[in-house]
Amino acid sequence: MQKKWWHKKTAYQIYPKSFCDSNGDGIGDLPGIISKLDYLKDLGIDIIWLSPIYCSPLADQGYDISDYYNIDPRFGTMDDMDLLIAEAKKRDMHILMDLVVNHCSDEHEWFKKACEDPDGEYGKYFYIEDCPNGKLPCNWRSYFGGSVWEPLPGQPGKYYLHMFHKKQPDLNWENPKLREEIYKMINWWLDKGLAGFRIDAIINIKKPLPWQNYPADRKDGMCSPDEMLKHAVGVGEFLGEMRDRTFLPHGAFTVGEIFNEKAEELPDFIGDNGYFSTMFDFNETIFGASAKGWYDQTVITPNDYRSCCFASQKKIEDFGMLSNIIENHDEPRGVSRYIPEGECTNTSKKLLATMNIMLRGLPFIYQGQEIGMENVEFQSIDEVDDISTLDEYQVALNAGLTPDSALKAVNRISRDNARTPYQWDASANAGFTTGTPWLRVNYNYKKINLESQKNDPDSVYQYYRRLLALRKDPAYAETIVYGDLLPVFENQDRVMAYYRKSADQTLLVIGNYKTQQQTLTLPSKLKHIVLNNLPQLKTEGNEIMLEGYQAVILEMLS
Repeated sequence: MQKKWWHKKTAYQIYPKSFCDSNGDGIGDLPGIISKLDYLKDLGIDIIWLSPIYCSPLADQGYDISDYYNIDPRFGTMDDMDLLIAEAKKRDMHILMDLVVNHCSDEHEWFKKACEDPDGEYGKYFYIEDCPNGKLPCNWRSYFGGSVWEPLPGQPGKYYLHMFHKKQPDLNWENPKLREEIYKMINWWLDKGLAGFRIDAIINIKKPLPWQNYPADRKDGMCSPDEMLKHAVGVGEFLGEMRDRTFLPHGAFTVGEIFNEKAEELPDFIGDNGYFSTMFDFNETIFGASAKGWYDQTVITPNDYRSCCFASQKKIEDFGMLSNIIENHDEPRGVSRYIPEGECTNTSKKLLATMNIMLRGLPFIYQGQEIGMENVEFQSIDEVDDISTLDEYQVALNAGLTPDSALKAVNRISRDNARTPYQWDASANAGFTTGTPWLRVNYNYKKINLESQKNDPDSVYQYYRRLLALRKDPAYAETIVYGDLLPVFENQDRVMAYYRKSADQTLLVIGNYKTQQQTLTLPSKLKHIVLNNLPQLKTEGNEIMLEGYQAVILEMLS
């Protein structure tokens, strides 16, 4: 594997709408982000990914873009964006934007023109079909529920495809003119000084044509969009062209949101000449998913989490580097998902951080993760904003769950868990805004906030700082970034442990993923305790006695 400039970095995702509001309108903005750059630098962050800040009607919180070349006034101005890029560079930090090109907004000029003339140039930018008598081309279900086909406004008998929300028409990548427009836009942003992109839903750009039905998996007679992806062949032609025309000439860093990839294609995605620099590991996030809906999803156990992480590491060990996440804007809070109910404490939060960040790959911290932000307990479905959650709530009701049971089921997985405002301090609205926040602040903000943790050496925040600093410590960086990962103690219940090995150093990462003490016999002699989430480690000869949720990083004698 060729060494790249980003390998030793740490990345941080900002959900701008919920990060920091500078003007009191209840929505986070670019000036707010600029005001927190020093905080992020001090935390140990090098790369910042911004969720969408382009102009958008916000049908899907900015992932429905109406103008790729402008900043939505809610978030600021293009001058603010230029200043953010410049201020980040002063601090040797790099800015990524979200690249959303599977679809745009139905309020984009392209789609407006397609509605006016479906058979004209812009009609060919989308998938528009004649549907006599309302007979749809296929039975695919959108990611947000309902058919992927929607009547084209003002054009009786014509329908357009949307894999996501009906206000997010899919772009027709089979059209070379459309691809040229996308490449022009990407290069425009990279020329402005952007370091690269996180690339949204990119696997969806290739559809299996001609349209056809697949076996239904619910009573609605439709099939999951995952079924469509299984049959799509040839996405690499589009991705390779995009890389060569945009990312490669600029030396850009790119991270792909890739689901349903085929194992044999992984080297093409993130090898030395991959379509992207890296891709997210979603093995843990998709665990236990059910075709029936969220209400039927299996809860992940500590042993399941361990297995998912190690499986991901194994599949890319020879050719690339993953981006590892605990949570993001599309997932619930990781400490509420991967720590069993009733066991979520500062100690267990530190264990989860250790287990994830010491994996081989690029760590992506999501805003608030570093202070241990937790899921929200929604009191009513009326408090929910997220369209996925609202759809899954209805799915649960249709399956026979009571309103209370349906709310509890979607509470656990709702995307709004990660979208509540950042908890800066214990003042009104957690210090996020002087106005009324667009989404209510988590009820626990007076207990969990940055201000209360900044000067507490035992806090989750300070532990994250120490953990991230290890990646840059010359004594350990080579092993942590490039060393092999070898699982150990895999047969020990609720123990997650692995070696990180380089030519001249062996680190052993061990976590006792349960509340009771566990005793382990070390395979070799202990040289040095590198990091410990508790004040001490009990040892006796080659045995170590780990307290509940104790996590340690040990340097071993080779």
